[in-house]
Amino acid sequence: MEKEKYYISTAIAYTSGKPHIGNTYEIVLADAIARFKRLQGYDVYFQTGTDEHGEKIQLKAEAEGITPQEFVDEKASEIKRIWDIMNTSYDRFVRTTDKHHEEVVQHIFKYMYDKGDIYLGKYEGWYCTPDESFWTDSQVVKTEDGKVVCPDCGREVQKKSEEAYFFKLSKYQKQLEEYIESHPEFIEPVARKNEMVNNFIKPGLQDLCVSRTSFSWGIPVDFDPKHVVYVWLDALTNYITNIGYDIDGGNDEFKYKWPADLHLIGKDIIRFHTIYWPCFLMSLDIPMPKKVFGHPWLIMSDGKMSKSLGNVIYADDLVNEFGVDAVRYYFLHEIPFAQDGVFTRDLLIERINGDLANILGNLVQRTISMGNKYFGGKVTNKGVNEEIDNEFINTINSLEKKVTLKMDKLQISDALTEIFNVLRASNKYIDETTPWILAKDESLKDRLETVIYNLLEAIRVSAVFLNPFLTETSDKIFVQINNECRDFNYNENNSYELNVPTPLFMRIDVKKED
Repeated sequence: MEKEKYYISTAIAYTSGKPHIGNTYEIVLADAIARFKRLQGYDVYFQTGTDEHGEKIQLKAEAEGITPQEFVDEKASEIKRIWDIMNTSYDRFVRTTDKHHEEVVQHIFKYMYDKGDIYLGKYEGWYCTPDESFWTDSQVVKTEDGKVVCPDCGREVQKKSEEAYFFKLSKYQKQLEEYIESHPEFIEPVARKNEMVNNFIKPGLQDLCVSRTSFSWGIPVDFDPKHVVYVWLDALTNYITNIGYDIDGGNDEFKYKWPADLHLIGKDIIRFHTIYWPCFLMSLDIPMPKKVFGHPWLIMSDGKMSKSLGNVIYADDLVNEFGVDAVRYYFLHEIPFAQDGVFTRDLLIERINGDLANILGNLVQRTISMGNKYFGGKVTNKGVNEEIDNEFINTINSLEKKVTLKMDKLQISDALTEIFNVLRASNKYIDETTPWILAKDESLKDRLETVIYNLLEAIRVSAVFLNPFLTETSDKIFVQINNECRDFNYNENNSYELNVPTPLFMRIDVKKED
């Protein structure tokens, strides 16, 4: 049977510097979703990459005395290195300086111009270089000390006036409103949808500046080369230019993969993905992506991460100290569906000691050790069941439905909680069945083996569902239980030849840390 395709993308990371843990959260979140879809049997295409043009890049390169291309080559390499450290399973890492992308963007720009959706005009307004955003007089914020600042990031803006090409965003306002109204699942969470509709669309869409002449680091407009294509028309189109789209109709890869099933992006750029991007696609007569999810942020206890505040933490530093799966677990478990998550070192250590070392690691080590001690590592199902076993097996068998339900709703933290509920139930099952007491009575040997077998099945099934989240740990569990069965449910006919257990996570001495 042919697999069903699933196309997931992250936003492409801006190559202005090294990504911090807030940036890294998005790629780990997307990876967990992509891996779970593969586990379900989907033909997954997972795309990520880097956004490499713009005035900010040009200025930073000039400050370092290197070319913009040298600058972005270095930054893109560093971003890819971090993504790889986090064990993310992307299928394609794209760059907006790739020649093919640049050529297709030029074709798109010309097509929209010939169609009348892009026209030449003049821009006068306030420009925020860090955000690459233009603002009108009514949108900027004026501080008490007389500064004019960006309404998004709070940094100072400059008055700009230059010739520019504009995209007729206003032309597609009604069509966009109708689409969002008729496709309630298009923007999630709901609060983000309401924000876009009420704060941006209904007040009236202004035509969008899509070219610049005051800097040169961008894709040239081929019929007017003093202009370069402005950031959002360049960056957003990466979702189609890298899967074979072109104005002439695209190839088989594009026809198969598009529309994207999920654009996973930060809540701070949802406006661009749910207003600009749909209108671009309407201009091109291309179907909409099925869903845009604006995920929350991972922030510090004292607020948003910022180099100026000196509170930036990098994922590779955390991985070097605590291990990749501990960091992945924290990212995925501590950020709810629609609320910002807070990073603290103390809570990370608490999760490692409590959830990973105690609930998961201790369960695996105890169970395998008992299997080796009492049965020489060879454990089969003797079928000596009691009522407590039926309840426990039902708990194991309910995991697939519960995790799938949460993952389908993009409630990743809750999906992890469901898996750990089974692990907690397993530890409780040990306390209630008391294997160490059963082992004292030779007549209860088959009952003891049944108990150990049930625990091994709970661990095995949990390891299957842990794989999208804690990839290395899941693999280690399968090595230790020495079993290749990947069934999603309890298998009564399995058998185990156990290896020697090794700790999955080491407890951290909090006093020593302090």
